Amino acid sequence: MVMELFDVYPLNDITITKGLGSYVWDDNGVQYLDMYGGHAVISIGHCHPHWVSRIEEQLAKIAFYSNSVIIPLQKELAEKLGRLSGKEDFQLFLCNSGAEANENAMKLASFHNGRRKVVAFSKSFHGRTSLAVAVTDNPSIVAPVNETENVIFLPFNDTAALEKCFAEQGAEISSVIIEGIQGVGGINIATESFLQLIRRLCDQHGAVYIADGIQCGYGRSGRFFSHDYAGVNADIYTMAKGMGNGFPVAGILIAPHIRPKHGLLGTTFGGNHLACAAALAVLEVMEEEKLVDMALQRGMYLLNKLKAMEGIQNVRGRGLMIGFDVPEEQKQLRKKLLHDHFVFTGESKPNVIRLLPSLALSRKQADEFLEALGEAVASPVHADTL
Repeated sequence: MVMELFDVYPLNDITITKGLGSYVWDDNGVQYLDMYGGHAVISIGHCHPHWVSRIEEQLAKIAFYSNSVIIPLQKELAEKLGRLSGKEDFQLFLCNSGAEANENAMKLASFHNGRRKVVAFSKSFHGRTSLAVAVTDNPSIVAPVNETENVIFLPFNDTAALEKCFAEQGAEISSVIIEGIQGVGGINIATESFLQLIRRLCDQHGAVYIADGIQCGYGRSGRFFSHDYAGVNADIYTMAKGMGNGFPVAGILIAPHIRPKHGLLGTTFGGNHLACAAALAVLEVMEEEKLVDMALQRGMYLLNKLKAMEGIQNVRGRGLMIGFDVPEEQKQLRKKLLHDHFVFTGESKPNVIRLLPSLALSRKQADEFLEALGEAVASPVHADTL
């Protein structure tokens, strides 16, 4: 017998062996344009030379020691992250994944106000760990052990439903967790007025506003956090995906009025030396190459071009987090892009294509994608994609 991998994902029959910038290559040497960014993870481009050298230099010194000692890289990361995000008065807790970040955010909120209820929204996705999956609107991935009466699901962007919920249960609500732009849910943008209402209601009732920025944060929307478009601060921001450009690192930014106490949170691997080196490299490149502004400009260019294209519908997004609907007659479009035009894209069931490329995507690469998409929309289905 040979041990097999536990089958958890439907896989494309492609083996990627190399990446550089916005391109990846398979084991046959075929080049692909990566408009998916490994699920919004590749923020500064595959194998950016500064990122590689930062990790290599740290690896030659020390890769890991526990959080029982002072790790100056953590403080360096906190200082730079605070400055670039505009949240300099916030506190940083480092962990390893988006689900872990959201889990810790909701746990910390509950410690802070002693309450149990969490408000989440339709089509939300916050992770697969215990509480993170409980606030995810997908019953098929919620195990019986994860089911809880502490989660209140409300319609996304429904102000009347949110006001009614707080009027009836405000004293029991610990936190509200919301993605500024829903990723897995299909690139659905939280309105500025809805986020402002969350802020007001949380202030009035002593609840904690948790801004899930796992996919829509870290500059992808053209602001550091997509929630920033609303002009209000959340109490806790969660981060992961683009934070390490492929190195597992995540964190939460915590408002100053939420005070720490030993034992509230903890982690073994969070904030280790290599993770901090990778995260610092990302911020250094983002600042040097002005990638947040680049994401905004390139995103506007793509959105305008896509809205003028026939054969796709309901184009929406901010920055380089873009989605559009695929009509039934084009249901093989994502497969055609991959197999016939060598372009990786994302999807949301049942009919949404998601674009989550590197923030360093060039104008030439954007045009390369638009050309491929136009040809794929106009072409018949290739036999290999059926």
